[in-house]
Amino acid sequence: MAFFTLEQLQPRLFHVVISVFLGVLVFTQPDQHLTASRFYLLQTTLFVVSLGVFYLNMYWAVPKFLDRRRLLPYLGFLVAVVVGISASHYVAQGALASPPGATGLRAPGRTPPPDPQEMPPPPNGGTRPGPGPRSHNWLNPAVLLSTLLMLGLGTSIAAVQRGQQDAQIRQALEKEKLSTELSWLKAQINPHFFFNTLNNIYVLTLMDGDQARGAIHQLSRMMRYVLYDTQTGLAPLQQEVQFIRDYIDLMQLRLTDNVTVDFESPQPLHDAPIAPMLLLTFVENAFKHGVSTDEPSHISVVLRQPAPHVLDLFVRNSVFADRPAALDENSGIGLVNTRRRLELLYPDRHLLVVKERTEAREYLVHLTLNLLP
Repeated sequence: MAFFTLEQLQPRLFHVVISVFLGVLVFTQPDQHLTASRFYLLQTTLFVVSLGVFYLNMYWAVPKFLDRRRLLPYLGFLVAVVVGISASHYVAQGALASPPGATGLRAPGRTPPPDPQEMPPPPNGGTRPGPGPRSHNWLNPAVLLSTLLMLGLGTSIAAVQRGQQDAQIRQALEKEKLSTELSWLKAQINPHFFFNTLNNIYVLTLMDGDQARGAIHQLSRMMRYVLYDTQTGLAPLQQEVQFIRDYIDLMQLRLTDNVTVDFESPQPLHDAPIAPMLLLTFVENAFKHGVSTDEPSHISVVLRQPAPHVLDLFVRNSVFADRPAALDENSGIGLVNTRRRLELLYPDRHLLVVKERTEAREYLVHLTLNLLP
């Protein structure tokens, strides 16, 4: 039975590591003037104070001063901490220093200084040193080093944590922006498709009412797919291919015998999630610009799967000298938005080639899409 989750264990492990690191710094410092008990009392106090300074710097000084670019107050805080700890350690060490001749246990590895009475007489008739207190420097290099290390470590950790928080905020904002932009692009693509399809059905009602009613029923199935089956942001490739097939069948209702339409899809089809209505724009443009009432024309839509999660789309359509005028002012918005959707949804996972083959009088679109996330 686990007492802590990984998310709960990591903060505890962080505090343990910091405490162990500080303990090694503090309790391995040399000191030749104290007994063992007084040495550990002094270093334990230094350990507690240094640990408090570490957290004070990381959670208060850095956010209050450094993150707000108030460098002078922050430098003043650092100087005050270093001077305060060094001076306090000097005073405490002097107060706890053992008097000469005192007995008792000393810190491990430390040898007591020689008794002045047992020292040989100094040369040239000098005098032995008196039994005054031992001198020590007020600026202890080991204490200074440990204090600077803990301050630097606290500042570094606080800066890293602030950078991670800023990165998470940026990612959240970018994700929200991406979701909003995709919703806007999809809202533009859908009406673009439906307006063109309704125009086709309008023409069909003038020629054959029964076929028009069947086309309306087929369009309702397609609208159901767009409005309800694609709300999660992804759709099964099988449904998307069926949607393209229904669209082609619907468009063929108004075409004459001068237009040849070919559609090919892989059998069997390896299903995979795909952004809905991503392929429609290329097929729609082929029908819009590749059909002529006066000249023979052709449209070819080929889907292939060289690998289970790789999709190749080839769309070819005729090109005419007198190209038909666009049905509306925004005829190019579908292709532009589809390019943008590819950049947002499949960065570095798609290759789109759009070119006009003048010698073959043909317009070619080749899209290679890696469906794996």
